[in-house]
Amino acid sequence: MSIKINYPEVVCLLCMCVVILNGCSEKKRLTATDSPKTGTIHISADESFKPVIDEEIKMYESSFPGTKIIADYKPEADCFKDILNNPETRMIIVTRGLNSKEEKYFQDSLNYIPTWNDMATDAIVVVVNAKSTDTVYTLRRLQEQLSGNYPIKKPVVFDGFKATSTVRYAIDSILKGKPFDTAVVKAVKNSRAVLDYVASDVNAIGLVGISWIGNPEDSVQVNMLKKVKMAYVECHNCGDSLYIKPTQLGILTKKYPLVRGLYYILKENYTGLGTGFVNFLQFERGQLIFRRSYLGPTRMGFAVRTVNINQKLKKE
Repeated sequence: MSIKINYPEVVCLLCMCVVILNGCSEKKRLTATDSPKTGTIHISADESFKPVIDEEIKMYESSFPGTKIIADYKPEADCFKDILNNPETRMIIVTRGLNSKEEKYFQDSLNYIPTWNDMATDAIVVVVNAKSTDTVYTLRRLQEQLSGNYPIKKPVVFDGFKATSTVRYAIDSILKGKPFDTAVVKAVKNSRAVLDYVASDVNAIGLVGISWIGNPEDSVQVNMLKKVKMAYVECHNCGDSLYIKPTQLGILTKKYPLVRGLYYILKENYTGLGTGFVNFLQFERGQLIFRRSYLGPTRMGFAVRTVNINQKLKKE
């Protein structure tokens, strides 16, 4: 028994299979429409880092005039929704990396895992009204204040009730998973609104990221420090000093207790504008901008030295 093979039909079927397979692979491959020095990309960033990320973008775009980085500032949870579901979102800037479930999702849907790493260390600052005399806080006091168990009730102001990284940090790291007392915790639109609220209420306590209040070269922040001030927070490893403000040394050494990481997550499997911006953030110029904004750069080494000062000065 002989079998006749219709070669034109076989070739046609093979071609169709190749087209179908190529179509499937194209769904998982980003088309290179930009480079580190040219093009436009969209990123989503945690709103609590807006001042410093604006500075980073401004410097990068001035260095490479052919680039445009369009940043959308929003709560951290919404940033993760963007990187997971929005094809236009090339990168997010948040306070954690990907977990194993998220990495598996990307591996299954894109056939690769986005790159991610930390760039700097941020501090959560406890701010009070400039006229307030209540400027020293233990961690237990913060827990009791947030949970409504402190005898003196004061409004504690956040940049939202849920979904923001500051709220998540307070629940996870200060309250250890326990809920807020919604009778004392107040939610406002964003970090700037937190500062405005505290500036208008002598009894209010606010929590914001250091980049909103720590840059001595930012005239807006300098003027805000005439209306609010940073409180002292309990320190367990500071020697003779029981309380500490979020100084840059305290952040870098993590002696200031309310610190968290700043991460990028980049959804780009070629050397594009996202890669160029990430490299900028991790190398000298980007790291110096983080330092100037009072964050602790994690990709640039800083030496901490102990200096002995002679307290007796000789008279000339």
